[in-house]
Amino acid sequence: MSKRVQAGVIGCGNISPAYFHAAAKLKDMTITACADLNMEAARARADENGIRACTVEELLHDSNIELVINLTTPQSHAEVNLAILEADKHAYTEKPFAVTREDGRRVLEKAEEKGLRTGSAPDTFLGGGHQTCRKMIEDGWIGRPVAGTAFMCCHGHESWHPNPGFYYLRGGGPMFDMGPYYLTALINLLGPVKRVAALCWKAYGERLATSEKANGQVLPVEVNTHVAGTLAFHSGAIVTIITSFDVWQHSGHPIEIHGTEGSLRVPDPNGFGGPVSLFRPGMTTWADVPLSHGYTDNFRSVGAADLARAVRTGRPHRCSGSLAYHVLDVMHAFDESSASGRHVEVESICDQPAPLPMGLRDGELD
Repeated sequence: MSKRVQAGVIGCGNISPAYFHAAAKLKDMTITACADLNMEAARARADENGIRACTVEELLHDSNIELVINLTTPQSHAEVNLAILEADKHAYTEKPFAVTREDGRRVLEKAEEKGLRTGSAPDTFLGGGHQTCRKMIEDGWIGRPVAGTAFMCCHGHESWHPNPGFYYLRGGGPMFDMGPYYLTALINLLGPVKRVAALCWKAYGERLATSEKANGQVLPVEVNTHVAGTLAFHSGAIVTIITSFDVWQHSGHPIEIHGTEGSLRVPDPNGFGGPVSLFRPGMTTWADVPLSHGYTDNFRSVGAADLARAVRTGRPHRCSGSLAYHVLDVMHAFDESSASGRHVEVESICDQPAPLPMGLRDGELD
């Protein structure tokens, strides 16, 4: 096998420790440098991980770095991705892929022009819980999938997040914050989305932060904070989904898929592990299913490592730019459907990502 891909990280905020921790266990990629507009943050992460802190420009001009992981805030994702690609490096970004479809297309076009790879989180669908569900569906345990439900409901981030304001600005909201996990998980199980019908609104025009670091800040709300809709998949399945920052508590399972021969409870797509449960005719209650695949711990970075593996082998990478753009396209369709009072046909298409083989050890991807 060729040598590991050297990677750098731009953005050393709250999510970055999970990336550094997981990357240390993966065999195809090594993070050697990190950068942030706040050099203090970059130095802190560098010291924690025994790597080099540098400016963004220094990182982009480092000829040894082939792949850059973009962990900036959503509003900066496309701009930073374009800079990475212009520097002739592969770009992998935290979700969402971009804020607007136009920016998402610009990133895809630049990657194609440069002959480079681009991809995006979430990569949680590569975890053991979701790969087990993928195998069960493909092995026919629930027959042909016909319906499903997905629920991500909470009361927002202002009570705990140190910088909650951007969650309520353009590019935020429950669909753009958490929708990528749920939509990507559903596309992994069912394939691409064909059509969306939705109703959306916001319960509050502003929010009051009560977290320790942001306590007392008044947060303007620019985006819809309750998004309810129905997805029609090219496969024929129909899934009802709700994402909300306006719900105090709920009891809906994160994802359920219902088929002609049974039903499947899919684990929270914001994690890598289980539990997975099955119900089939003749059973009296749900039965827990042992996981068939590994990667059940918090392996954020596995999508970037899969891209690195693909760079070395030439195969497609699973957390692809086309998948991430399709998710972005679908997310925009919710607001458009609600505003217009009509179904919205999803123009983009993507391949269903390839499943992971069984029997892999942690750190392996093929």
